[in-house]
Order: sequence, then structure tokens, then C-alpha cells
Amino acid sequence: MSNPNTNLTQSIQAALSQLENAYNPSEVEAGMYREWEENGYFQPTFDKDESFSIALPPPNVTGSLHMGHGFNNAIMDALTRYHRMDGDNTLWQPGTDHAGIATQMVVERRLEAQGLKRRDMSREDFIDKVWEWKEESGDNITRQIRRLGSSVDWSRERFTMDKGLSNAVKEVFVRLFDEGLIYRGKRLVNWDPKFQTALSDLEVENHDEKGSLWHFRYYFTDTDVTTQEGKDHLIVATTRPETLLGDTAVAVNPKDERYAHLIGKTITLPITSRVVPIVADDYVESDFGTGCVKITPAHDFNDYELGRRHELPLINIFDEHAHILANMEVYPDLQTREPEFESTPDEYVGLERFAARKLIVEQASAQGWLEDIEDYALKAPRAERGGTIVEPWLTDQWYVAVEQLAKPAIDAVEEGRIEFVPAQYKNMYMAWMSDLQDWCISRQLWWGHRIPAWYDEAGGIYVARDEAEVRSKYNLSDDIKLRQDDDVLDTWFSSGLWTFSTLDWADPNADPRVLETFHPTSVLVTGFDIIFFWVARMIMMTLHFVKNDDGSPQVPFKTVYVHGLVRDGNGQKMSKSKGNVLDPIDIIDGIDLESLVEKRTSNMMNPKDAAKIEKQTRKEFPEGIPAFGTDALRFTFTSLASTGRDINFDLKRVEGYRNFCNKIWNASRFVLMNCVDKEGNALPIDQGVNTEVWELPEKWIVSRLNSTIANIHQHFAQYRLDMVSHDIYEFIWNEYCDWYVELAKASLNDDSVSDERKAQIRYVLLHVLETAMRFSHPIMPYLTEEIWQTVAPLLERKNTDSIVIADYPQVNPAKISEQVEADMDWLQDLIASVRNIRGEMKLGNAVRLPVLLENITSEQVERLDRIQNQFKALAKVESLTILAEGDAVPLSSSSMVGRLRVLVPMKGLIDPTAELKRLGKAYEKLQKQAEGISRKLSNEGFVSKAPAQVVEAEKVKLEELEGQLATMAGQMEELKAL
Repeated sequence: MSNPNTNLTQSIQAALSQLENAYNPSEVEAGMYREWEENGYFQPTFDKDESFSIALPPPNVTGSLHMGHGFNNAIMDALTRYHRMDGDNTLWQPGTDHAGIATQMVVERRLEAQGLKRRDMSREDFIDKVWEWKEESGDNITRQIRRLGSSVDWSRERFTMDKGLSNAVKEVFVRLFDEGLIYRGKRLVNWDPKFQTALSDLEVENHDEKGSLWHFRYYFTDTDVTTQEGKDHLIVATTRPETLLGDTAVAVNPKDERYAHLIGKTITLPITSRVVPIVADDYVESDFGTGCVKITPAHDFNDYELGRRHELPLINIFDEHAHILANMEVYPDLQTREPEFESTPDEYVGLERFAARKLIVEQASAQGWLEDIEDYALKAPRAERGGTIVEPWLTDQWYVAVEQLAKPAIDAVEEGRIEFVPAQYKNMYMAWMSDLQDWCISRQLWWGHRIPAWYDEAGGIYVARDEAEVRSKYNLSDDIKLRQDDDVLDTWFSSGLWTFSTLDWADPNADPRVLETFHPTSVLVTGFDIIFFWVARMIMMTLHFVKNDDGSPQVPFKTVYVHGLVRDGNGQKMSKSKGNVLDPIDIIDGIDLESLVEKRTSNMMNPKDAAKIEKQTRKEFPEGIPAFGTDALRFTFTSLASTGRDINFDLKRVEGYRNFCNKIWNASRFVLMNCVDKEGNALPIDQGVNTEVWELPEKWIVSRLNSTIANIHQHFAQYRLDMVSHDIYEFIWNEYCDWYVELAKASLNDDSVSDERKAQIRYVLLHVLETAMRFSHPIMPYLTEEIWQTVAPLLERKNTDSIVIADYPQVNPAKISEQVEADMDWLQDLIASVRNIRGEMKLGNAVRLPVLLENITSEQVERLDRIQNQFKALAKVESLTILAEGDAVPLSSSSMVGRLRVLVPMKGLIDPTAELKRLGKAYEKLQKQAEGISRKLSNEGFVSKAPAQVVEAEKVKLEELEGQLATMAGQMEELKAL
């Protein structure tokens, strides 16, 4: 008999054809993102009442995304897709950072491989080479972001060196300078002698290394001054002998009684014969070395601060290469612009710093003022890129005076206009903001935003957006020669403007709706390690430059969601040097073992390290990494996204969630296959709800569906994506697949069930699946799109071309029933109890069992009436009998559901001889345990010495064992009588 609904038949058959027998993520994902992008689904609209926006923390254009990027992209995309579907004007603003020093290093190395050096070409020619490289390699980052499924608006992609962002940078710099908040000054900075540039603290890594602590004799200037022991010198301990040339004091702790009488006296430095004071300062640790430390304010950050407190002069001994100057620069105070000079001993002039160290130690030994050398573990500050030992160096740089900018940034968080999630990161932010130092924003590089400052031949400084504006602003004639500052700005300066500069703040011709609609952004998703470097600076800059309609300062974002670091399965930080780095794209697409080994070892300079990492990789991934697909990886990330906590990444989890994707795929195929008969013709599917034919399973799954939707909305609002993932997993796998689909299968295969009810069951199966795909889409975009495209048309719900812009499910409170859910919980417990008995009795699933219920209440009798059809079907129950009080209970295997006892009589179901043998072995095992505990309790030594709670626990355990033995003995006697 042919089905009159030909269109529906064709739709179902097409859907089954589209969902091949096995889930293959590469086939599902192929081309789907391109369709989303080309159809403009990621672009914002301006027609909704509410708006949601995120600015992508711009990855450096230099390299490739790592697991941390994969993690925060999964979080940001889930939030973005959720709000887009939930009816907000939604913008996820993408972009990349020019990454000053990192990019310049990459290009310089490429040039060196061609036999070229940066200094051998003009600045303009080098910048052209950088732009060429950027065009060549920049697509790598955007390609990876696309592979992660990130639904950013590519039509608004920005780069920190774009014209619009460059204009914003110039505007901010000039205005801050004119307000007196940017100045040029001489301060101590992290200096990279190799690349000859200042570095931010984030670009310096402290490495645990083996070093030495040198003990030198510094002799008192006055011959009548001695130590308590009568010696004419102090012994000063230092890890940096070479900076002795720049010492301007020796410091002791004011509470150190050994040196109290020497405070205010002077010593004469060896080599230079410079006379310096002995000062007292709490900074000095009395138990470090000898309790006496040399103070070199121009070459140590702590010494610099101590020097400020004691008004010590600063002596710079190094040039930009960290070689000893012929004439050391002496600055009597920090306000001095032009230094005085002190001659350097001839033998040290031009020496590299570590060569100078060696010579000083040799001279000290030869002249008798080297007291001792001891091994010492220290933290060596090395440049993050290049590995050079960083030198604290006194130099002229550009600074932002942050005190005035910091107060509004503190107030915005204190007043709750910006919220940190989790809340404890507010404390970290406040601690940093309460102790801010002026921000060094200049870098001695060629690649970056060149500082908009010009100098005349007399050294006068002029700041404007370009040279023409300089001449106009300062009324300079054309015959005055001007030279633009060679330095560029710290990349944190331009990225500090990210939320508003990317929204066309500096473009007078831009659509004003963009900034008005999407700023402030809704949330910033970031790691805790850049709260100060990036988050705090964005807050300061935005509050200063962006205003609300009433003129009040505008925040850059309303919430800062702080996530942890992605670590390996053992909790170790991922790093190339450890060889434990994973590439998210390799997890998505898979990678063979040899390629993985090559990838992990290719940049290793040390063959031993490379060999170690190769061995480790071959052991951990003997067959390489299989292709898990994007959805499984994203679900893994979000399931681990407990706010603020580091995550230990384990491929076993990805494998588990790949199985989850497969479960969804197979369940979808099952639902579709149950919508056609054996000939492939469509079976009736209702297009609306008819609750009159619903039974407990339908009422329950729809109740659970709405409860889950309510929970998901709540968890999204709380940024608990781990709980969102948990909600999705529990509902789809445990409730929909394991329970409702099984209950539906039983009813659809039951000839006694009406066609009207079966049509409703098919409707509910499809309705719940389609709804679940929509609420799962933000986390698993590809799989859900594929299934939704096949299921939604069958329900006549496909009113959009893509699930990306479909409506997010909304909760219907009227569909949530506590009674229905309680009934189902009870049903599940009953079924589980029978399944446990079946397992214990080793009875196959094909055997239908008689079930007895003892101790049942009147309320449970009513509940049983509502669920017994489902109970019999799923538990394979042949008969169901309620025992009255006093009824004889046959020999049975039993299980408890609360106080209700579920029994399955043994007679006729088991071999008494075999069961007696099994029980006999179990009895012997329990008896040995009981005898062991009994002997322990009979031992007076144990009873008297063991803690009372331990003794009591052993007594309880013995009592339980004796009860089990008595029950088991009774069962064996009954079996013998069969």
C-alpha cells in the first residue's frame, strides 16, 4: 500500500541518505563554514532591542593558534552563537595583532637566511618586507580560526596596523601628550642587548638556573672604622660582579645589629676607588649572603627603588649592546637630562658584560679582595624571544603617567560597572591597580606604530599626528629641519584601544550605529596572565576616551570572564621545550605519528632534547592522533571550562565526546528510520501536540526538555559553559537516547498501541531532537547543523536556511511537571533494580521475569498504575504482583528502591545446584572476612589502642557481614529444599 504523503516520504529518505551509516566529522564539516560565511550569517543586525558583542583577543600574526586559543575560541563562539540565536544584535569582532618584536624577529631571521641584515637596508625597505611576509603568512591564523568554527564577522576583520587603527593610535597618543599624560623620561627598563629594545615584563621569562654568589671585600674609607669583629672591610655578596663598576652604595638592614654602628659610614669601591655610603633599608634581607648588598641603581630594579628612597646617584656602565662604556654616565638624580661622566678603567672599556664579570673576579682574586664563591640557584631573566639575558638599563623612553588614568579604572570595578567572573580576579586586578608604575610605551624597533613625535636640531620635542600638523600646531617654519622619533609603540598600547578602535572610533565617515550598538562590548574572554598587561590598560584607555551620551566615561566591557590555562594530561604547562604541545587543528583533522614527531622536534636546537621528545611522543601517540572533528574538541573544551581553573587536557576526553557525537548521529538515524515503514514509505507524523494520547514517557521527556532549556539559559548567563555541556550531555545521552528512545521503541513496536499515539510519539521524538540540536548548536555547530537540516523540515519548522540564525529554544514552564519527573525517576529506579537482579542471576535479556513488590505504599500503588506499561516493557517483566502484608515470600533475588522491595522468584529461572555452588563460594568469602574482623576485635591490643571510631566501624562491619551470612544461609537451605 503506497503512502499518500509522497513529499514526506521523499524528505525522510533524503534525510536518511544524508545521514550516512557512520558519523564522519570531516565529511560533515567540509564546506559548511564557507556556506555560513558566504551567506552572511555572522554579520550583525541592528534591528533587535538587545545587543551582544565580543572583541576577539587578537592573536599575534606571527604564528599559529595553540590550545589556549582553541579553548577561548570555543568559549567565545558558544557565547556568540547563543546570543545570536537568542535574538540579540550580535557581533564577534575579529582581528590580529602586529606583534612588534615577534614579527620583526621572524622577518629578520628570514632575511638572514638570504644573507641580508636589517641594518643593511633602509627602514622603509624593511617595513615593505614585513608587509610582504604578513600577506604571505597572515592567512594561517584566519584559516585556523575558521577551522575552529568561530563565527566571527570577517567583513569587519581588523589588524592593529590598519589605517583606521593607526589613526586611533595617533589620536590617543597626541591627546594624552597634550594633556600631560605622556612624557619622555629616563627610567630603568628591561633591555634586550641583542635586539636593542626595551621589553615589557610579559616578554621576560625568569628561568631557574645554576649560578654563583661571589663574596667581595669592600674596605672602609676611614681607617678607624671596623666591624664588630674588628675587620676593616665588609663582605658583600652579589650574583652580578660586573655591575660593581656602577655601585653607588652598600645597604644593610636597619635591624641588623651586626652593622648598626656602620650606617652612615663610607666604603671605597675596589677598581674605581669611588667612595659610597653605607645605608640602611628594610629591603635588605639579613640572611641573604652576609646581610650586606651592593646597590647599583642603574642596573637593578630593586636597587633603583632603593636609590630613589635614599637619593643615590645612578651610574650607567653599559651601552645598548651591554658593553662597558669608556665613560660611565653619572646621573646625580632622575631629573638630570645630561649626565656627568666618570672614566672607566682602561682594561674594562668595551668589554661585553660577562667578559667584564670574568675580569673583575680574576682581579679580585689576584688583589686579595675575593673572599669566597659559592654555588647559587637563581632566576635568570631571559627575553621570551631570543633567550638573551635581559639587562636592567637606564635609558630615555616614552611613558604614560597612569595615576590619573588608574582612579576611574579602579572605580569602574569597585562600583560594579565591570564585573570579574570568577569574582576573585577582581582582587588580583585591584592589587595591581593600587601599585601602578608609569607605563613605558616606546620600543626600539622598526615594525610597529611609529611614535608621532618630531625633534628639531636643538632637541626640541613636538607631538602631532603628522609633520604638517607639527608645523601648524607649533608655528614652525619650513626651514626648520625635523626628524621623526625612530621608536615605535609597545603593542599593548594599540591593543589597549582594541574594543573601540576596531569599531571605527577614529573614522569620521563610519556608520555611527556600530559603536553605539556594540560598545561597550558585553564580555571579554581572557586568561588571568594578561589582566594587568591588557585588561587594565583597555579599561584605563577606554574610560578616558569613550563617553556615554551623558558625557560619563564608558567602560570597554561589562564583564571580564577569566579562564585558566590549558595544561597537558599530567597538569604540566604546555611548551615546545617540554614537547607536550598539541595543535588543535591536529586534533580536529588528525596527524600521523611521523608528522607529529617532526612537528614537535623540528625547532629543537639540542639533539638530546629532540631525541627525548621523540621518544616521549612515540610512547604517548604510537599511532599518531586520529581525526576527532571540531565538535568533539569544542565540547571537550567547554566541558572543562570551570570558571578560572586550569584544565588538564586529555585526548581520552576528546575520544569520549567523539563517541557522544556518534551517539547523536545514530539516535537521529534511529528516529528517522522509525518514521518510515519497511517499504520506506512515510508513517504518520503529527505536526502539533496532542497531549491526550501522551503517556508518562512523552510527558517526562518534554518536561525534562524544558527543565534543561531553563538550566542552559541560566548557566549561559553565569558563564558556566561546563554546566551547559553537562546539561546537554545528560539530556541527550542519558535521558533522550537511553530512556525516551528506548521507551518509544517499545511503544512503536507494540501492536496494541494506537496509530494516533504512535504518530504523537514520532512527533515527540522529532520535536525533542530538533529542539536539542538548537540548544546544542553553540557548542557543537557542525553536527547540529547537519542533523537540524534533516529533521526540521519534517516538522515544518525550517523557517530559516541555517540553524545558525534559528531561534534558540525558550522554556515553557507549563510543560515542566515535578510529579511526572518524580514518576519517571521511580520508574528508572524500578527498572534498574530488576536489571541488577537479572545481572546477579545471570539471566539473559530475552527472559521475561515475574516480579513481586513488597512493602509498597498506597501512593506508590497509584504511581505504579501510571507507569506499569513502561516498566513491563523496558524491564522485560512477564507479570507484576503486589504482595500483601503476611503473604508468603518465595525464595527470591531482591533489590531495594527506598523501602520498597523488588523480588524475582528463583524457582524455574535458575539451576539450584549451580546457584548453591555460587552461594557457597560467596558464603566462604564473607565468612573469612567476618572471622578476620572477629579476631581483630578479640585482640585487646587493637581495641585499646585503635581510635574509638575505628573500633566502632569494625563492629558495624562485622554486624553487617553476620546479617548477610544469615540471609545467605537461609537462601541455601531453601535452595536445598527445591
